[in-house]
Amino acid sequence: MARRSIGSRRQPRGRIQNRIYIVAGLIIVIVMIAVIYGLGPFGKDEGGTSIDSNDVNVPGVNVPAVNDIDVPVVRRAVEEEPNTKVVLVAPKVDVEANPEVADLIAEAMTLIDASPSRIIEARERLNETLAMPMSKEQRSLVEVQLSKLADKWLFSRTIFPQDQLCGTYKVKQGDLLSIISKQFKVPYEILMEINHIRNPKALREGDTIKVINGPFRARVYRSAFTMDLYLQNTFIRRFPVGLGKPGMETPTGLWLVKPGGKLVKPVWTDPIGGKTYHPEDPDYPLGSRWIALEGKEGAAKDRTGFAIHGTKEPEQIGTAGSQGCIRLHNGDAIFVYNLLVPGHSFVRVED
Repeated sequence: MARRSIGSRRQPRGRIQNRIYIVAGLIIVIVMIAVIYGLGPFGKDEGGTSIDSNDVNVPGVNVPAVNDIDVPVVRRAVEEEPNTKVVLVAPKVDVEANPEVADLIAEAMTLIDASPSRIIEARERLNETLAMPMSKEQRSLVEVQLSKLADKWLFSRTIFPQDQLCGTYKVKQGDLLSIISKQFKVPYEILMEINHIRNPKALREGDTIKVINGPFRARVYRSAFTMDLYLQNTFIRRFPVGLGKPGMETPTGLWLVKPGGKLVKPVWTDPIGGKTYHPEDPDYPLGSRWIALEGKEGAAKDRTGFAIHGTKEPEQIGTAGSQGCIRLHNGDAIFVYNLLVPGHSFVRVED
């Protein structure tokens, strides 16, 4: 009887202790999650600003939601030539919001809202942050803001003072847009677009046109299925891409846009099946544009037959389904085609 009495008194106390341990363990787990993800109360970042992926949408640009992808690290160093050894300093991957980045973003927004708007200074502040550790939300916000600014300073006829990436050119007698574009290392198509020129052969002597100091270049991230486009070192746009299927993975390394390799709907023969496709074929697979690449460094070295091109299967963008080429939505393929220049534009593919 005594033993049963003692046991009956101890049993509730043991249950209470177990409950205390469980509650304490849950509290520790919650605190650890909050520390790891850098979250403050109510899902805000350390700066106290709630970030919603719906706030970073750019019309006409497919920007992945910040919660859907792992935003890759952007490196500012750019390879001028394939044999030039450039030390790439990769910023530390940091899941916490960076107060210094937050200050630069706030400064950039103030410059944008100034009267008159100081677009170029804002661009430089935002682009500067891309080499710094920051949260994924901050990086996505910076990249989308840079895309919005590019519509103002790059993809328009407006020329901003102190802009080292764009300028003016006074047309001389005998000038051709194709020759001018080669001088500035950009395709003539983009100069036609921003200057609203209908006939590239009909320039008038004495006219002043806007020019872009190229070249453009790109960086592809296999793990995120994205392509980041730059003008020199300045971020311009992000595009979703499709890449090589297992066993035919898109090779990493440095690629050069092949001289003479930009084509509109070329005839193509499948190297595996042997079937030849023509643009008028209903199952023509290459989409709107073809940008041939030649490998220069890394696993890409001396590789040929690869390209950036459109697709008839847009549902495969964001997946590994090609024979190694880099697929784009057809509209994006035209956009990129009008910016990359053969012999000067490089494409870096990495994991």
